Amino acid sequence: MASLEPARGEYGAADIERFVPETHSGARSDFERDRARVIHSSGLRKLAAKTQVLSPTAGIDFARNRLTHSLEVAQIGRELAASLGLDRDVVDAACLTHDLGHPPFGHNGERALAEWASDAGGFEGNAQTLRILTRLEAKRFSETGESAGLNLTRATLDASCKYPWALSEAPAGSGKFGYYPDDAPVFHWMREGAPARVKCAEAQTMDLSDDIAYSVHDFEDAIVSDHIDPLILTSRSGHDSLIADVASWADGSFTHDELSAAYDRISATPTWLTRWDGSRRHQAQLKNFTSDMIGHFARSAIAATRESAGGAPLARYGASLVVPKAIHAEIAVLKGIVAAFVMASGRRQPTYRRQRALLAELLETLWEGQDRDLEPAFQADFAAAADDAAAKRVIVDQVASLTDQSAIAWHRRLCEVPLV
Repeated sequence: MASLEPARGEYGAADIERFVPETHSGARSDFERDRARVIHSSGLRKLAAKTQVLSPTAGIDFARNRLTHSLEVAQIGRELAASLGLDRDVVDAACLTHDLGHPPFGHNGERALAEWASDAGGFEGNAQTLRILTRLEAKRFSETGESAGLNLTRATLDASCKYPWALSEAPAGSGKFGYYPDDAPVFHWMREGAPARVKCAEAQTMDLSDDIAYSVHDFEDAIVSDHIDPLILTSRSGHDSLIADVASWADGSFTHDELSAAYDRISATPTWLTRWDGSRRHQAQLKNFTSDMIGHFARSAIAATRESAGGAPLARYGASLVVPKAIHAEIAVLKGIVAAFVMASGRRQPTYRRQRALLAELLETLWEGQDRDLEPAFQADFAAAADDAAAKRVIVDQVASLTDQSAIAWHRRLCEVPLV
């Protein structure tokens, strides 16, 4: 579909405001400056050594990591933004930041940190992203000497927020939230004028881009790494069991029939693989399948959104992104297949348990040592902590900042008893 011109005129003074006021010279727009700050951040670079689905420490050198995933999300998001009349740089920057808060070992590591910090506000990767952008990634300071992080514009910061609510306001059973209590001031500043609990159109676009990239690229990686055999997928034997596993992963969002129909539509795609031998021909077919799925998902959302908006501008809270339920079901099928064959696979569970145990032991060792083994920036935060909850948050910040490899190295150095 033809692209609309970026709607810069639909972004006002409040959208380009920063928590700590700045003045600039040069031709770059405020949103272009935001994107550049994210690209040059250490947090983005660290994503190169953090787990997407298959850990960078697993010896599989072609699998995606959090950085390559974020780049792919940003590419999808930028093209969606162009087609929907949203600012490309706002959506691009939001896509690049969306996984900054992920700790070592991906969602498995997130679970370990949440359990350890359950008495100090918990842990959530998206809340940690806001904390990184507004506090931990040093770029600007207030007049009183407090870090404002990258000090992004209100529009870009809001676009990075998937869950605009606190833990106490999270939907029952979800555990997803967007900020910790001590980050409330900047969160409420960011959300000035926004409808309660509603994501802006740019954040919705980032979220869809993440879902699209996650579903197709993790599926691709799982086939290339031999975690999924296309022959099993095309066999009707065990098909109902597979759909049941997908339905379980989707938390009851779809019926068995809806997911089965979605699976049939996906498998009818001309580029769907019926077998895999690693040949260049099969590599090309798999790559073209992922391209076909991305295009199909994106075009469907663009068409449905334009029809719903009726010509109204989407920028910020002008209108909402619309994704047909059938497309959500197809995305859920691809995600669920990967979950069934990789994340929920019995052979992966011992690895996941070891990863969680490693992080729990590292957290406890750092806590017992107080600020002795922390990096200098976190030592200062620990010294300034007003109570135990604030001090535990610093320990969590430190461990969450580590990559998979550095978490293993820190554990080896601090937790393993040296041989005498």
